[in-house]
Amino acid sequence: MALGGDGGRRHTTALIVRVILGLSASFLFCFSAANQPCTNRKSSSPLVHLASSAVFPLQGNVYPLGYYSVSLNIGRPAKIFELDIDSGSDLTWVQCDAPCRGCTKPREHLYRPNNNLLQCEDPLCTTFHSPASHPCETTDDQCDYEVKYADHGSSLGVLVKDYFPLKFTNGSLLSPHLAFGCGYDQKYFGPVTPATAGVIGLGNRKVSILSQLSHLGLARNVVGHSLSGQGGGFLFFGDDLVPSLGSIFVHPPAELVFDGKATSVKGLNMIFDSGSSYTYFNSQAYQAIVTLVRNDLKGKPLKDATEDQSLPICWKGRKPFKFVPDAKNYFKPSALSFTNAKNVQLQLSPEAYLIVTVKTWPEVGLGNLNIIGDITLQDKMLIYDNENQRIGWAPANCNTLPNSRTVAIIAR
Repeated sequence: MALGGDGGRRHTTALIVRVILGLSASFLFCFSAANQPCTNRKSSSPLVHLASSAVFPLQGNVYPLGYYSVSLNIGRPAKIFELDIDSGSDLTWVQCDAPCRGCTKPREHLYRPNNNLLQCEDPLCTTFHSPASHPCETTDDQCDYEVKYADHGSSLGVLVKDYFPLKFTNGSLLSPHLAFGCGYDQKYFGPVTPATAGVIGLGNRKVSILSQLSHLGLARNVVGHSLSGQGGGFLFFGDDLVPSLGSIFVHPPAELVFDGKATSVKGLNMIFDSGSSYTYFNSQAYQAIVTLVRNDLKGKPLKDATEDQSLPICWKGRKPFKFVPDAKNYFKPSALSFTNAKNVQLQLSPEAYLIVTVKTWPEVGLGNLNIIGDITLQDKMLIYDNENQRIGWAPANCNTLPNSRTVAIIAR
């Protein structure tokens, strides 16, 4: 088990089992990371398809990049910006063509404001800031923002409004006028700075792009993504792609299941987060998992490895594995059982927690958080139903960009 990193730009406290497969490659067993929390508001009714949806192809992977991103057109004339998708935050921001600190893009790839700064009197500025932290002295001041991330730094800037050209599944082409951040001071954790131009926040506060689309009546307040284990996938706003059958919706807490058997790890309030590469458990749950894995490996041809001091617990095999599925001969599957959803389980196969890696990064503490990240969310459709305050998933073909008629869903 290890404290380590993801080989990408997200640097969270990784509670990881690292398996050294020969001298040249290794696998990470990670229990990691972060999405918007589910609440206890219950809803068993299916989603009603009243509005259209917008669908976007994704780029990226868990390894070696450590993130998934979407390219959005912004402005008139439109300019393309690649944004890291993050369901654990609300504000969308891009690097700003202003006196800019921490900006990694050349100037021609920065967003240039054009007399479109939000003033403090704008309702979105008011809702973004709590009354105690409102930065404005007068209502005609510009609306500044600051967002901080537990795992990869912060962004400081000003809120602006511009046009987002979008194609919807009903065939309409629209350019809604939406608010987002123009970031001129970015700070990043770790030795690697991101290749993206900013972040698209998929949360449910009023300042999020999705909430604004919903307020305009263009899409239901539902967002989903399908992250392919082969890289890429798709993102969607609205509920056109959500299957009426086959979707499983849950509310925390969850219980850890190991090799089909219940464990002492119960009452885990999970956070689902597309903005984190791996899946992380708190210290108590992590130590219990270490014990389960260690006991299960007794008698198997794996031994502790001392060559690599960067991770506290490593196992070395007699021969290097060539593929992640080969590790199934040594590592048992796990699952998260959601007891408040009739024991529905989110499976954690070896592919969901083993990853090839050659680097580790400094840890950044996450305290008592339990986070489900990209490695566990791969190869299934994740649905964040903000209208009913619940999270669900369904099997899906993440390698094909769908429309409302072709999305591949297996009904249960």
